[in-house]
Amino acid sequence: MGNLPSILTPDFGLMFWMLLSFLVVFLVLAFFAFPTITKAVEERKNFIDDSLKNARLANEKLAGIKAQSDQILKEASEKQARIIQEAMATKEHIIAEARGKAQQEGAQIIEEAQSHIVAEKERVLRDARSQVANLSVQIAEKLLQEKLQSNEEQEKYLERILNNME
Repeated sequence: MGNLPSILTPDFGLMFWMLLSFLVVFLVLAFFAFPTITKAVEERKNFIDDSLKNARLANEKLAGIKAQSDQILKEASEKQARIIQEAMATKEHIIAEARGKAQQEGAQIIEEAQSHIVAEKERVLRDARSQVANLSVQIAEKLLQEKLQSNEEQEKYLERILNNME
């Protein structure tokens, strides 16, 4: 192995200095660089863990908010249905009340009209009877005046009436 480069076949001195420089670099790295690197890696790990924890909490909060919004929507829908149902009941009540009031007013108007008709009919009948009586009296007067021209005839007629009354 005579022609091989010295790097592939190191001698003891080269090995010693390589080992010594390796140990110095390793010690410098171990005291100064490794703690900084491990600290940065640990901080990065903690940051990632916190981020994952926060993401988990955010997902849980989001699920809670979604459940809460679903509950609010359900309650709003139920409230809307209840309000619509109450409005329909109120509408039906108002219509029934108006119908009853209209029927009552109609019945009252009919009753007033009927009593007015009856009163008017009685008044007309009274007037007709009064006029018939007046006409009868006037006719009777004229008949009696023509028939009973003399006093004797008048006395005879009065006696006949009195006899008939008894």
